[in-house]
Amino acid sequence: MDESWAVVENRSVLVCNGAAEALGVRPGSALTAAWALAPQLRILPRDAAAEAGALEAIATWACQFTAKVSLEPPQGVLLEVAGSLRLFGGIARLMARLRGGLADLGFEGQLAAGPTPRAALWLARGGGETLQALPIGAIGPEPEALALLRRIGVRTLGELMQLPRAGITARFGQGLLRDLDRALGQAPEPRVFFVPPERFKAQLELPAPVMEADRVLFAARRLLLQLEGFLAARQAGVRGFTLSLTHRHKRSTVIDVGSATPHRDTEHWQRLLREHLGAIVLKSPAEAIGLEAAGLAPLAGAAPGLFGDARSEAEAWERLTERLQARLGGAVVHGLATHAEHRPERAWRAAGGVAGTDEMPPGPRPLWLLEPPRRLGEGEFVLLAGPERIESGWWDGDDVARDYFIAARGASLAWIYRAREGWFLHGLFA
Repeated sequence: MDESWAVVENRSVLVCNGAAEALGVRPGSALTAAWALAPQLRILPRDAAAEAGALEAIATWACQFTAKVSLEPPQGVLLEVAGSLRLFGGIARLMARLRGGLADLGFEGQLAAGPTPRAALWLARGGGETLQALPIGAIGPEPEALALLRRIGVRTLGELMQLPRAGITARFGQGLLRDLDRALGQAPEPRVFFVPPERFKAQLELPAPVMEADRVLFAARRLLLQLEGFLAARQAGVRGFTLSLTHRHKRSTVIDVGSATPHRDTEHWQRLLREHLGAIVLKSPAEAIGLEAAGLAPLAGAAPGLFGDARSEAEAWERLTERLQARLGGAVVHGLATHAEHRPERAWRAAGGVAGTDEMPPGPRPLWLLEPPRRLGEGEFVLLAGPERIESGWWDGDDVARDYFIAARGASLAWIYRAREGWFLHGLFA
């Protein structure tokens, strides 16, 4: 049986799980009464800061669906989606996507759509399909006003709407009538839209200390989904992020995860993170995790290849390279790039990604260089083109003075040079 727990504020139960409800505990119950019904009840104090952080995390993720997101503390996030319905296939599909996304993030939400922000908020609170059928408590009146409404027989919003406006103002003040007009669209409701942060930073307290890498990966997926939503809203990607594992009384374990090109796909980052976690042995349990990402880069939409799956083959090669880098290290697996240097043996560098390029030197260059160059005899080649004079390196003590030629050497096309010491084979074209 699941552990029963309840969130408590001022010695009163705010919310409880199904196991606690099965024992008779209800929201609003006094703490002493809850303990009498469930002696093993686990008490969790309300954390207002964590609630605010969760609300902002949801808002940041939701910005991928619309730029017009606003907060309604302590429990609401409002999205203006009229301009997004065609993109996401209608209200039903959008609601399904929102519901599934919230579940993946670890939240359970009550969703509703309405013609105005306040109407949508009240419908979500009351779980109804029409405003008239909503229970009066769904509109969130003050406790004294709610008690008075019930005493005079008002149980639904529809019954409140039938009362004379002057009587509502006299009994309950102007605020209740103003909210009603805003819900019905008869009065404007200016809202301040939420602005996502410039860089992504999120934390997650684990429900229990963990020592296994796969359990860390399961929890990190929630943060990666938040990151994907954040990047989708920015129409951007990142080349990497930092995951930190917090241990009790010890320094955090920091894991840097990188990619050859910008990405925002959760599955992509999860594959790379799995490789990093597989190489780490935790010496003490992790109690919380945090994820940070900066350096946003524009991310163009993916397009299929014109002929067959050439693009998918390129992406598969890129994924393989990134997994090898995650497993073996970037210093072992890296791309190659040309480097602005006349000496051929120094005209390359290690590239952080799969490949790269700088300014190419003049003249033909073979892909295969011999290290060190091999001495040739006079009769081992036939000159075809050249010479190309390369004289460089006087500033670092490794100066060279060479005349390069393209030559035929047996069945191969060779790149050879003449120096003071004689003839040398430096590379092969084929």
